[in-house]
Amino acid sequence: MSKRSPHDVVVVGAGVVGAACAYYAAQAGLAVTVVDRGPVAGGTTGAGEGNLLVSDKEPGPELDLALFSTGLWRTIAEQLGERVEYEPKGGLVVAAAEAGMTALRAFAAEQTKAGVVSAEIPGDRLAELEPHLAPGLAGGFHYPQDAQVQPALAAAHLLRASGASIRLGETVTAIRTGPSGEVLGVTTDRGRIDAPAVINAAGTWGGELAALAGVTLPVLPRRGFVLVTEPLPRIVRHKVYAADYVADVASGSAALQTSAVVEGTPAGPVLIGASRERVGFDRTLSVEVLQRLAANAAALFPVLRTVAVQRAYRGFRPYLPDHLPAIGADPRVPGLFHACGHEGAGIGLAPATGLLIARQLTGERPELDLTPFRADRFDGAAA
Repeated sequence: MSKRSPHDVVVVGAGVVGAACAYYAAQAGLAVTVVDRGPVAGGTTGAGEGNLLVSDKEPGPELDLALFSTGLWRTIAEQLGERVEYEPKGGLVVAAAEAGMTALRAFAAEQTKAGVVSAEIPGDRLAELEPHLAPGLAGGFHYPQDAQVQPALAAAHLLRASGASIRLGETVTAIRTGPSGEVLGVTTDRGRIDAPAVINAAGTWGGELAALAGVTLPVLPRRGFVLVTEPLPRIVRHKVYAADYVADVASGSAALQTSAVVEGTPAGPVLIGASRERVGFDRTLSVEVLQRLAANAAALFPVLRTVAVQRAYRGFRPYLPDHLPAIGADPRVPGLFHACGHEGAGIGLAPATGLLIARQLTGERPELDLTPFRADRFDGAAA
């Protein structure tokens, strides 16, 4: 890439995806500036649980991306140490009845062909992995490749390690283009930043940022809530979730969906999810959702029935209609790159997203085929 200004790349968004883009672009020798209208991890990242999952993904482009990213997270954890609270604790997916186990077996068999490691756990052995699980479950599958980080810390330390110039509380108001439509930089409410490349890592606002460049990217917000309990001894050892969570992740329904997802943290509190619904950017606290989450968690872990919930928080997953993120160069606007639309998997997929875009920025061949993630794949689709 030819250097036309002190900035080679402007990353719009200081969540974990934008941080990973900055980190790998800087490692590639590019001068990076990160702009965000809020604080670091002020959007979806700060409302996430920090899941790095392969267990919930069916074979295909997203799973390939997740497997690649899993290895990159291990390397990041080695480089940044305990600062990101990386915990390779593994995941456990459980089924209440034999019909659920049949579905999990078929799902795991297909995942195995794609490189996912899993092991079937009979119902009478679940207590060896999770002593406090409800009795009588049909069984489950253990996924040792699943892990967790503290997402806000991960974003902050990736940004710090990148050495990028960080401009917070600054809103991008325009993406400037030249006579041939090529990116020249951005205009913000504080001035102008010249650069031949702009990375759209704006999360749920990725569609709005794309529109500033004159292109369509149909990103929608999908609201989710998380309950946080009082600090506890480590009564939940893995990320544990019910089999119906996989179906909820893949669903395109706008209606409210809840499924049991429970995990402990190094600090002590247990995190309880998961809910999904498309209600725009409505931040109203839903008592119904909180009650459902609590009931689901208590059914899975009866010990939680007497545990106090300290707080609840909510955020918006950046959802694209086909459940795949937009990653890489936008062929409609030279110099515009996208890194958004990861829905609830952005924390896990962030390193792969950042590295693959860095490869494109420097003219190298990406490790994965980015065709399924092209931002123009929705052009001409029915509204």
